Amino acid sequence: MSFLAVLLALIVEQLRPLPQGNPVHEALIDWARWTARNFDAGREHHAWVVWAVTVFTPALLAWGAFALLHQQSLLLALGFNLLILYLTLGFRQFSHYFTDIRDALEQGDEDRARRVLQEWRHLDASELPRTELLRHVIEHALLAAHRHVFGVFFWFVLGSALGLGPVGAVVYRMSEFCARYWAFKIRAQTAPVNGALMLRSQAAFSVLDHVPARLTAAGFAVVGNFEEAVDCWRQCAGLWKQSNDGILLSAAAGACGVSLGGADAPTLGSGAAGYAVALPGELPVDGQGSTPGAPPALSHLRTVVGLVWRSMVLWMMLLALLSLANRLG
Repeated sequence: MSFLAVLLALIVEQLRPLPQGNPVHEALIDWARWTARNFDAGREHHAWVVWAVTVFTPALLAWGAFALLHQQSLLLALGFNLLILYLTLGFRQFSHYFTDIRDALEQGDEDRARRVLQEWRHLDASELPRTELLRHVIEHALLAAHRHVFGVFFWFVLGSALGLGPVGAVVYRMSEFCARYWAFKIRAQTAPVNGALMLRSQAAFSVLDHVPARLTAAGFAVVGNFEEAVDCWRQCAGLWKQSNDGILLSAAAGACGVSLGGADAPTLGSGAAGYAVALPGELPVDGQGSTPGAPPALSHLRTVVGLVWRSMVLWMMLLALLSLANRLG
């Protein structure tokens, strides 16, 4: 049932993607605000309480609904899994930004590409040269593909194998949302926020993402240039502040033959050339250098798209084989 649910979710999401500013996303924002307002008293240990309530309450509700529907009908349980996956997994939840940037660059409109990148990642891209602009687009697209697709895929399959239905997908997606939301709130400084919320939510997400990030990197290596991907993984993962991001991006860089990272990349800051609200770990702020490979070019955007889709096909084939073996066994 896991294979069928994922396949149907990907098809439905391609045909009718979840629109921007949808009610579910707005509800998640309201939910995160409510839990922080009612469970955070400003102390460090309260951050864990807020995180647990924010993440596990929707997961428990999803598990209860799945268990109830599963008792009634397998078809209803499949439909519920499909609904949850439609809300949590999919390329089209972020790919419109990537497509708009690629189209703008193909038309020679770099200013529009910078504006779209700024809207997408909430960073100041107004002074980025073309090569750096392409590098950031590639890095953010790879991370988004992992967090919106491969990470959710792994936890959904694991949860389904344990009889928990879509709980794994909900926990992963809510954890990623919390890490991103509270980091943005603190860096945007739109309202007082307990700094421990960002640190604890990112620590929790790092643990949940430990295995999925390595599996995604392994998938990139298998469907890309395997030798270069593995060598880049071993030698260059430390260029990024967050180990999970470093492993993922270095493997992808080797698989595609593109240079990512960069000692000349602007550092985090509040100035015109800084990244006041860029999420930690998504930019190589250590300034230790770049991965081997060609400088980012427009052609690499299509290479990255091909790498991601081939990797998705690989994992779907493996899931299909496991499902078949389970049926025959």
